[in-house]
Amino acid sequence: MTPTHDPQLLKGVLSLLLLRLLADRESYGYEVVQSLHQLGLSDISDGTVYPALARLERESRVSARLVSSRSGPARKYYRPTKAGYAALTDGVSSWLSLADVVTPVLSRPYPPQPVQPTKEV
Repeated sequence: MTPTHDPQLLKGVLSLLLLRLLADRESYGYEVVQSLHQLGLSDISDGTVYPALARLERESRVSARLVSSRSGPARKYYRPTKAGYAALTDGVSSWLSLADVVTPVLSRPYPPQPVQPTKEV
């Protein structure tokens, strides 16, 4: 069974993931979606990725170019801009800093039920 991921958590990190994938290689939307699926994020749909890419383009964090395709309409290829690389650097630093704080707390074993309050004497 494929795990599902909290959409709110994914929404918060999607732009960072897109910038990171595009830093590796200029790609078009469908290819980015497939890369996310290969990473194990199979519940991320085209309808989530394409608007996020458009937003990154409006924010000048990615540039895009149309490339004709033999198998259909032209494809829009994306790659990070200088501002995109700056956002990627800052975002990775922030994410890793947050993960350093949150992971140890969430990794600790917890009781199956809330601990009963102690009676004051």
